[in-house]
Amino acid sequence: MVDRLLPGSVAPDFTLPDSNGNTVSLQSLPGGEGRSTVVYFYPAASTPGCTKEACDFRDSLASLQSAGYNVVGISPDPVPKLAKFAENEGLTFPLLSDADHAVAEAYGAWGEKKNYGKTYQGLIRSTFVIDPEGRLALAQYNVRATGHVAKLRRDLKLD
Repeated sequence: MVDRLLPGSVAPDFTLPDSNGNTVSLQSLPGGEGRSTVVYFYPAASTPGCTKEACDFRDSLASLQSAGYNVVGISPDPVPKLAKFAENEGLTFPLLSDADHAVAEAYGAWGEKKNYGKTYQGLIRSTFVIDPEGRLALAQYNVRATGHVAKLRRDLKLD
């Protein structure tokens, strides 16, 4: 695992397939003109916590977009699982497949986890806000699924 990224760092670029099989890169997302991007990493589509977090982003999407933020979710799930998740939950923002977790590693969102006394390597639920110049405005690791979007909105001074 790489060290955790800090605000002010250049955001690692990525190119990944989305839930529709299209290729999406950080550079291809609408930027400039004051638009920033919220990139959140989640462990697994269709699990209770990840569904709650994704639906919170879905429910806040219009207000985030009107405030100048794109939203992108990234998980190690394969494209078909992401497509089913997006369809089942009505998710209209990009969900990207990082099957080899290389992007998660570049962001410091892949590493040692502990669950029920077992230690293993896995995705660390994390959120990053990337400014229009491609720098991290915010880097949050080990976030909670429930209430995270509300906290993020407070951190961005949107509430």
